[in-house]
Amino acid sequence: MTETTTTIDLGAHYARGRARITELVGALSIDELATPVAACPGWSVADVVSHMTGIVEDALAGRLSGPPDETQTDEQVRRHRGRPIADVLADWSASGPAFEDVLTSFQIWPALIDVTTHEHDVRAALRRPGYRNDQAVDLTAIFMTEVLDLDELGVLTVTFPDARRFTSGGIGPAIGLRTTPFEVLRLRLGRRTRDETLALDWTGDPTQVLDRVFNFGPTEVSLGE
Repeated sequence: MTETTTTIDLGAHYARGRARITELVGALSIDELATPVAACPGWSVADVVSHMTGIVEDALAGRLSGPPDETQTDEQVRRHRGRPIADVLADWSASGPAFEDVLTSFQIWPALIDVTTHEHDVRAALRRPGYRNDQAVDLTAIFMTEVLDLDELGVLTVTFPDARRFTSGGIGPAIGLRTTPFEVLRLRLGRRTRDETLALDWTGDPTQVLDRVFNFGPTEVSLGE
């Protein structure tokens, strides 16, 4: 990475993502807020915002020691379901700065990955793409490449369009992938089907490592991004 993990202001990147989501979602109609989010089955746009608000609330209240499990995320959504979106966003805004300070102080990458991923989940659901080249996308894609360890299955080197290269851990066959930071983020978080992933610009045989490359998923249905 171009910056060491101790110098990246994760909280500032989170705050910018929070502001973009707040601006986007705050202007939606009731029907638009009810739009299903294909990347988060069973959730609407409003539910995704409820989850992100709940993450901040639970973290600051000491109810989280790491990424929430399914029971915790379901409770976060239920907690805010049916409330006016302006009130949910106001709660997120009120708690956000303290949470963002913690992200930077303790370099809590999962929180930045979560908000960045869900911003694009919402944008995909609403068909309002944007900010795919944002620095948060770039940083999280690099981070998620460098923390990937394929063990004896191989070594993955990702090359971005500007020729920057980042390599996973592991030993064995060399595997290459030429793609954008946005695609790395989306496929690592399971927002791509297996066929969409295999159709990317690979060198070597990626089939043996796909299950490790997907941090979640893959999705069964294309998001159409």
